[in-house]
Amino acid sequence: MLARTASARSPDSPFPVNDSRPFRGAVSGSSTRSGASVVAERTDVGVTTHRRLFFAVAAGWLVFDQLTKTWAEHALTGPPVHVVGSLRLALTYNSGASFSMGTGLGPWIALGALGVVAALVWVGRSVRSRLAAVALGLIVGGALGNVIDRAVRGDAGFLHGSVIDFIDLQWWPVFNIADVGVVCGAILLVITTFRGSPP
Repeated sequence: MLARTASARSPDSPFPVNDSRPFRGAVSGSSTRSGASVVAERTDVGVTTHRRLFFAVAAGWLVFDQLTKTWAEHALTGPPVHVVGSLRLALTYNSGASFSMGTGLGPWIALGALGVVAALVWVGRSVRSRLAAVALGLIVGGALGNVIDRAVRGDAGFLHGSVIDFIDLQWWPVFNIADVGVVCGAILLVITTFRGSPP
């Protein structure tokens, strides 16, 4: 931007004095466009970071869930193991929904879970906050963990397998790490909604 030079006379001198004050005109269109492009680039970087966090949490929770179930199948073949208070570890097989509910509806539950996972993965691709990315990742990882159980664990056929549960509070249906992820993720989603930062 060119500066406008004004000539003025000093009260004590007959010669003009240069006054190099910049001309303050309207902001150019190029400056506006460059500012908008910077904002867009920052938004894209943020979305990419949150997307990676979403997939990392989903994959990490899925692996954690499957490892704990494999451990439970090998380590909890005997009587329940007391941990603390009413908490104990007891191996059970559930052909229903989460928390041992909906017995006998395994294939339908698995198909419904796959539909929910597909929708959440689509949302997770453009998630806009860290908390929402973690929440969606926990739900997807947990849901996939139980779907894998139905698909590969047991001899009843594809999607007719049973989910491994082993966390027993004795006053609540037996559950697993996948269920913990789904519930915690749902709670975090509610928190993001109340904070005014939807996925």
